[in-house]
Amino acid sequence: MTAPPDLWRQWDLHPSVIMGLALLGGLYVHLGGLRAARRRVASFAGALVVLGLALNGPLHNLSDGYLFSAHMVQHLVLTLVFPPLLLYGTPAWVVRPLVQPHWVHRVARRATRPLAAGVLFSVPITLWHFPQFYEAALEHHPLHIVQHLVFLATGVVMWWPVLSPSPELPRAGYLTQLLYLFVLGLPMSVAGALITLSGEVLYPFYAAAPRVWDVGPLADQQLGGLVMWVGGTIYLWVAATVVWFRWAAREERGEAERAVPLEAYGNAEVGTRNAEQAGRPPC
Repeated sequence: MTAPPDLWRQWDLHPSVIMGLALLGGLYVHLGGLRAARRRVASFAGALVVLGLALNGPLHNLSDGYLFSAHMVQHLVLTLVFPPLLLYGTPAWVVRPLVQPHWVHRVARRATRPLAAGVLFSVPITLWHFPQFYEAALEHHPLHIVQHLVFLATGVVMWWPVLSPSPELPRAGYLTQLLYLFVLGLPMSVAGALITLSGEVLYPFYAAAPRVWDVGPLADQQLGGLVMWVGGTIYLWVAATVVWFRWAAREERGEAERAVPLEAYGNAEVGTRNAEQAGRPPC
């Protein structure tokens, strides 16, 4: 069943999304996230705003009922924009209680290593774009919710080796981060290229959808493939450039060791290190 042509303009709010945002924000406040530096609190707030805008209102409506290209923008927001903001905005003391159980820490330690994190992200996002799985998610709303939750969870895991907020689950070394971000873009580029270069409409749902801005189904699909192929790749290259400059700055200061310094995790980690050097347990 297709949506009316102008329904996408509405700013409707989905209760499940609002509840999820409230739960995430409430947990952050409860675990003391507001004690973090202002820029980190602002980053976390930005993550909630980005998530809310991606899953409510015009972008969500365009994605669910009109344009494949809008859906690709939404997916990139969920996987490449929201997770970095979330991780940068989350201080270590918020993460620690969540991974404190031994089995959780053991699983998280393995899942957040670069190879595992890359696979856990790349395999689901590639499989979900196979036409049969993609169509199923569009036709069945509960499955669509599962799809988005998978993207969010694997997106956070994917960014962990680059932006881990906790040294107990450490970031990869700078060289490893560079290689990781480069390799990570390959599956997304291949999937995007195959979608872009296809000579036929792969997703019948969007072929039957109301036309917006006179964009035809095949042109819409090609644009969506380019968003995934070029947009995703450029985004990861920008992230790799930031990592490169951080590494180069340390090289200039003569700090050429491979490990990411504790200062990168936030002020709380500097206090932890100082306490350990003084021979007393950290607060």
